Formats: sequence, structure tokens, C-alpha cells
Amino acid sequence: MGDLGRVPRRLSRSVSRRTLLRGAGYGVASTGALAALTGCGVPPAYVKPADRTGEDSSDREKNLTFANWPLYIDTDEEDKSKRPTLVEFQKRTGISVRYTEEINDNDEFFGKVSPALMNHQETGRDLIVISDWMAARFVRLGWVQEMDRAKQPNVAKYLDPQLRTPAFDNGRLHTVPWQSGITGIAYNRKKLGREIKHTADLWRPELKGKVTLFSGLDESFSLLMQGLGADVTQWTADDFHAMCDQVEKLVRAKHIRRFTGNDYVKDLASGDVLACQAYSGDVIQLQADNPDIEFVVPQEGAELWAESLMIPNLAQHKRNAEKLIDYYYDPEVAAELATWVNYVCPVPAARDIIASSKDEEVAELAEDPLIFPDGDVRKRLAIARDITAEERLEFAKTWNGIVGL
Repeated sequence: MGDLGRVPRRLSRSVSRRTLLRGAGYGVASTGALAALTGCGVPPAYVKPADRTGEDSSDREKNLTFANWPLYIDTDEEDKSKRPTLVEFQKRTGISVRYTEEINDNDEFFGKVSPALMNHQETGRDLIVISDWMAARFVRLGWVQEMDRAKQPNVAKYLDPQLRTPAFDNGRLHTVPWQSGITGIAYNRKKLGREIKHTADLWRPELKGKVTLFSGLDESFSLLMQGLGADVTQWTADDFHAMCDQVEKLVRAKHIRRFTGNDYVKDLASGDVLACQAYSGDVIQLQADNPDIEFVVPQEGAELWAESLMIPNLAQHKRNAEKLIDYYYDPEVAAELATWVNYVCPVPAARDIIASSKDEEVAELAEDPLIFPDGDVRKRLAIARDITAEERLEFAKTWNGIVGL
């Protein structure tokens, strides 16, 4: 791929990918829609394995359509419409990629493609990237195809072991992480005047009215449960209700300033908020302008999440899509992508390649625990069990009631 020194320096982007998202988690409306599909026995919703695969035109049609989020891939410094890693993929394979940045919200995208998928029709997309909590629904509904790992040697060899076995997709047969990240705590150490080490530190009296939490249930629950000692890989309804009871008391006491989407970064940057739930990738961006902003994985633990590549049912270029996925798991390609997007790289082997860069700023990324978590941080990370279809309607109603107080 060439020397990594040619890509933009770390933190060169003025806005991170997640700050563009307008969705605040799984709301009541979309929860009801999904419940209608999964919880009420509607036969067309679930697609049997035999009905997921269509005719694959990859041998005669050297192209594919790839739908992703904005600001989630490398771009050429002079021509922002060019994406160097995709250009290189076409050179290596002869496969051209129609790349779209059409995914701005998990719920919105679900609404866009669900009519086709539940009615056994193709979506016009060969590859999509959505958050794992939503990917879980696609997998359970049988809306995505199983990949042939025998034809994806890089994925088989280099995928981060900690991301290999999410509860919703054992063995990662239907999903492959595009990028990963951590939901933890961000805070202004200078203004606060001390360190934050525990989730419970958010509830100290001096932080009253200066704390925000995520409004989205799927984005918020894991860290808060971990703060209460729950094992989020197998949390229970009791764990959920204990978390809600704690948060409701804090809301009524006006300790929590407000619930946010991804606009929390503005509150933290302005100083209106001193500590908040935050995404690791956002904090890397914030630190460029304010080195007093710190990110912490609490001693009790934090959530490791991913946004994953999937091949929808009846995709016309499945084999081409599998090749593209495997290409991005080449450590050199993964390294180039990591220097652009600044999220947790799902290919640990990319670290050595970045470390060997002739550009010192790029090489420093190899030591950033928010891109390559070290052993101590990894011990405190967990992939949360997702909320099942049977649980979702009740739990979302409870949570949204608290957010709306």
C-alpha cells in the first residue's frame, strides 16, 4: 500500500464519523416496528437459509455496491471523491466499487431496506455496515448471508480474537467488524481537578448538573450496568432494572444534566459538561483541540462494540463482496484505514505496520490505546449481550420514560 506517512496526520479531520449521526438509539417507534416483525409471529419476516442466496454474478460482473457511513474510509488529500484503498482494491482484483455514504442512522437504514428483505427481494447493495446491536436483528431475522471463511484467509487469521464471538453471531459467520470502538467516560481533567477511575465517580456531588448520558438504550446500558458490577455478556432483567432505578433517581435529583445523542461533544468541548458517556473515536478528535479531555475505561469495565460488514440476502455480487472484506483485513490495508478513521482497529497486526512508519506522528498511533488497546485495557472490555426482540419493547419503554423525565 505504500508508506503510511502519505495519509493525513492523526486528528486532521475536524469532525468525526459519529458526530454526524442523528439517531439516538432504538426508539419506541422503530422498536414497535421490529416487534411486529419478530415478536408477533409474522411469517414473512424471517428468511430461511435456503432462501437467502441468489444467483451470484461475480464471475462475469466485476463490480459491487458498498453502503457505508459518512467519514468512515480514507480519502485522497487533493480529491476527496477518491478513496485510495478502494482504488488499490480495483488494481489488485479488477473489481470496481460503487461506494455510497447513505447510512446515517441504524433505524433509518433498517426502514429503508426492511421491506425488500422481509419480502425476499434484493436490496441493490452487496455490502453494508451497521452497528452490531442492529446487526443482531438482521442475523436473527435471517436477512444476511453466511460468508465463506475458507475464501477469506485474512479475516480468519487477523480478526481481533476479542471480537470473534459476539452472542448474536457465534463465530462471526454473518458479520465482520469494519471498525470497533469503546463506550467509556470522557471528562475534562483540568476543570474537574481530579481523575475519574470508576463509573460511580460520575455521581459525586461536585458533578451535579455536569454529567450527560447517552439517550439511546443500546448505546448507554452496558457501561451503566458494568458500573453496578453486572456481567454484561450475560446480563439479566434484574440487572437492567437495577440500572434503570439508579439512573431514574439521578435524573430526579437533577444530577444528570441531560441525555444526548452524539452532540455530547459540544457540551464537553464548551465546558458545560465536565464528564459524560463517550465514544473513544470522538475523544481522539476532541483531544486535538483540548488536551485536557481524557477518556477512561472504568475499573469496572466498558463496552467494546463494533460496526460490521454484512452481505444482504440475494446480493448479486457476494463473492466480490467477500473479496473486499478480506482485502481490508490485510494488515497493511487495515493500517492505512486505521490512520484515517481513528477507531479501535479490528486487525491488531496493523499495529506493527503503523509503528514502523517513517512519519513520527503516524507511528505514534501504534501506542494509542484508543486505537490499539493494551492488555490492561482489554481486560476491562466486554461485548454486551444485545437486547432480544422479546425484551426490547418493555425495556425501551422503561428507558425512554426515564430519558423523557
